Amino acid sequence: MLLSYVAVLFFVHVDWTAAAKGLVMPSFPLTGDSFTVIVAILGTTISPYLFFWQSSQEVEEIDGKDSAEPLKWAPAQAPEALSRIRLDTFGGMAVSNFVAIAIMISTAATLHATGKTEIGTAADVAEALGPLAGEFTFIIFSLGIIGTGLLSIPVLAGSAAYAFGESQGWKCGLDNKPWEAVGFYSVITAATLIGLGLNSPRLTPSRPCSGAP
Repeated sequence: MLLSYVAVLFFVHVDWTAAAKGLVMPSFPLTGDSFTVIVAILGTTISPYLFFWQSSQEVEEIDGKDSAEPLKWAPAQAPEALSRIRLDTFGGMAVSNFVAIAIMISTAATLHATGKTEIGTAADVAEALGPLAGEFTFIIFSLGIIGTGLLSIPVLAGSAAYAFGESQGWKCGLDNKPWEAVGFYSVITAATLIGLGLNSPRLTPSRPCSGAP
């Protein structure tokens, strides 16, 4: 699903010379909007998954593999384990950044190029792309949005469950059955329901009024 954002690039006109120049020598005006973009990138890159789920999953894999032991007790296993972790992390970050660049280039070549810079939600982006880049592009981008939602909700809910559950000393881990880790799965359920419930009021981000504190 995430690669659908990359597919969009094949159906819109992109000035690749300008795009390459922007990637190598990006402009950074010192404005509030620029810093908002930087904060948004950091917020989506430094995710709870990296701090909680990934480390907890490594512990679960040790428990599930008879030959694996904590590196503190079996330092000889460290080179192989760290090499696998490094490959996993670098590969995941490479794919995520590739998709992020595809999203930025496709929206810049369509929405920004036509002056549509006030977009409140991802759905607004998909709807605006329809008349600009064609119905097929709208469908592809919409599939990407749905796929991203299906990916992010369980990841963020699971990360919250690992963080909260471990802080309380609960039994945690997706290798447990729901009745074996009731608190852990309860947090996942609650976080998922809260995330879905935030859509009910139809809250959308907006710019503050002029002169607002």
